[in-house]
Amino acid sequence: MRVTAQQGDTVDLLCWRHYGVTQGMVELVLEQNPGLADYGVTLPHGLEVEMPEAPKQKTQSPLLQLWD
Repeated sequence: MRVTAQQGDTVDLLCWRHYGVTQGMVELVLEQNPGLADYGVTLPHGLEVEMPEAPKQKTQSPLLQLWD
């Protein structure tokens, strides 16, 4: 899916809006879009960025508490 950067957008902000998380997703977006990092921190207004499919998340094991 392609998204269009708005004024003042960063890759982190695009990931947050699109996926709801940034951890691990920023790296995937940068890999999918060669040269994107060359724009610097703030992306140009109107730049189209390819957002890759989010990988399946591992199910988290229940929180282990040592003292209940």
